[in-house]
Amino acid sequence: MLKILDRYIIKTFFGPFFFIFSVLFFIFIVNIIWIQLGQFMGKGLSYWQIMKLLFYLGVSVISMVLPLTILLASIMSFGEFGERYELAAMKAAGISLTRVMMPLLGVTVIMSIILYFFSNNIIPDFQRKARNMLYNIAQTKPALNFTPGQFIDQIPGNMVKFDKLSGKNDENIEGVFVHKKASSYENQQTIVAKRGKFIPAANKNYLKLVLYDGYVYDDNFAGKGENVRLKQPDQAIKFDSLTSHFDVSEIINKAIEEEKITEDYRFQTFNEINKTIDKAKSDNDRFFTNVNNDVLNQTNSVISYMDSKQNRSKAKPKQMIKLDTVKKEKKLEIIKNAYDRLESLKSTLEAKNNELDPGIKYYNKVVIYQQRIVTYSFTCIIFFLIGSSLGSIIRKGGMGLPVIIAIVIFIIFYVINVGFENMAWAGKINPYLAAWIPNIVLFPFGVWMTYKALTDSQLFDAEKYKAALKPITKLFVKKEEHKRYQ
Repeated sequence: MLKILDRYIIKTFFGPFFFIFSVLFFIFIVNIIWIQLGQFMGKGLSYWQIMKLLFYLGVSVISMVLPLTILLASIMSFGEFGERYELAAMKAAGISLTRVMMPLLGVTVIMSIILYFFSNNIIPDFQRKARNMLYNIAQTKPALNFTPGQFIDQIPGNMVKFDKLSGKNDENIEGVFVHKKASSYENQQTIVAKRGKFIPAANKNYLKLVLYDGYVYDDNFAGKGENVRLKQPDQAIKFDSLTSHFDVSEIINKAIEEEKITEDYRFQTFNEINKTIDKAKSDNDRFFTNVNNDVLNQTNSVISYMDSKQNRSKAKPKQMIKLDTVKKEKKLEIIKNAYDRLESLKSTLEAKNNELDPGIKYYNKVVIYQQRIVTYSFTCIIFFLIGSSLGSIIRKGGMGLPVIIAIVIFIIFYVINVGFENMAWAGKINPYLAAWIPNIVLFPFGVWMTYKALTDSQLFDAEKYKAALKPITKLFVKKEEHKRYQ
């Protein structure tokens, strides 16, 4: 009996789970597209490349989508149980709410473990692919590295040579020689022109070349006998202007897939990030030591200078005549020099502080990123406790009130998450603590909500709050006068 009930509870949970996950995943992907739109618009990307990029980017948002999905799905599923009086029937049959929550809690724990391994092993690889694709798409141009006076075969299927390149982007060329590569059964073609120009093509997968004042030499006897070839020479066509399009999609695709960024903490697993953290920490310690030595040396220099001047001023002068003005000028000179040295020390401290900030920020970023591989897994469990408890209390299913409550809770979680993250980046709080504070704040709330659900608390009963506030509201209500009989 209980096994059938467990299957029913899990089935009811996964119904809204998959729907909500798909919707949230789509929303996060649209947000990414909106942010990254400018980087791949007008680059001539194929639909396959765009879909591949979105897939790479989408994998990284699963760590944020999954906890929110569990929160919303648990509220909706337990709300439907309460709305259809199924929770009441289970309690009447002697099945406690704790027993009802156990199968879904087990499912949530399994999903949390899967999320940890997914964030640790799969997301870093897709992060590397996505960042490289974005970088290469932003940098990719269908321009090739031509060397004047040399034959090159960078354009697929062609051998080209230019005598001279000029212009801002080397778009103007002189002394053009283009030879089409062909087998013994294909027509040979060679183009020779005095000058030409590269012009942006409508399709970015093609390189547009406009040539002026030249000849096209065609061999139309490929695969035919030598006798036929001797009867008629190659055809030569003179042109004033000739436009050619060269397919460079293979070059662009290869450039887009090429990995130019290989070292980044977001491409590493939990254990690999430990090495990055140790290295960043040692670099910061070394920098701290150098800064302390520099500042200490400059401070000692200022103190030594002021002490030496003070001792000189205390020395007894040999001549006392006309010394008052000289003594005053010496004092002003000492003060001015000391002030200049202090200003120099202040500038040094500000410069060192500016150098120190990036190192601290990088170290804190790495630590927070590493800890979130673990914290988001715990967030799934906390969100389930909150969602299942809220659902059993409000007893409302569907996409109305549960969605509003889930969004409010997620916004609170997100604000705490981002707020303490920024504080950690600024060095105002320990990064390990900053990564765990959202869970530390919400976990007691989840335990309290679970307790309220187990004790059948009427947490969202409006009449209960009206009765509690009735003594206060009476003070602001005007008493009605008794009607007098006439």
